[in-house]
Amino acid sequence: MNKQKINTRLIAEFILLCLVLPGIIIFYKLAPFMFAFLWSAAGYCALVYKRHYFTTWRDLWHLEAITWPNMKPVLIRFIIAAIAMTVFLHFYAPDRMLYLARYDQTLLVALFCLYPILSALPQEFIFCSFFFKRYETFFQNKTAMIIASAVVFAFAHILFINPVAPTLSLIGGLIFASTFAKTQSLALVTIEHALYGNFLFMIGLGWYFYGGAVATG
Repeated sequence: MNKQKINTRLIAEFILLCLVLPGIIIFYKLAPFMFAFLWSAAGYCALVYKRHYFTTWRDLWHLEAITWPNMKPVLIRFIIAAIAMTVFLHFYAPDRMLYLARYDQTLLVALFCLYPILSALPQEFIFCSFFFKRYETFFQNKTAMIIASAVVFAFAHILFINPVAPTLSLIGGLIFASTFAKTQSLALVTIEHALYGNFLFMIGLGWYFYGGAVATG
């Protein structure tokens, strides 16, 4: 297969996976079924990744990147972002502040345990590990890759039909993609994503990233 045919197929795949699929979910308001779509997409990406790009589990996870020099900027950014998100929610929707912590601690604990594996991991595999390998030929440098990954990540969150989710996802996408571009570590970027996700749910912003926000927002 020549290069033109490969690029045409990649372009079609990119459009279907990154634009059409989220568009269908948005149009038909299928956010309550988001995990089915997320894991289906992750499954497809895993099959493609295994066939074309997989070498070893060590190269995929890059656990050796979880070092203090790499974790320090991650934690500093997180602390700054956590303060900013708390202030934002205080003024934007104060009634949601610490909602789960006040009314459903069991669910909050469950989210803390399950979110990193069920949500953060597949998202970072799709939008970082897979995206950076699969579509690198479309972008000229890492900066372009980071921006593209973040934009697609944000677009996928429009399905929640509120302005908060895609806006915060764009910022988060830039942060996560930057970390991945620097370290190539799925493990580290999943940890970083989990920090933000769990904090969102703890303070109450997580409501905007839940399927129920579509019906009631």
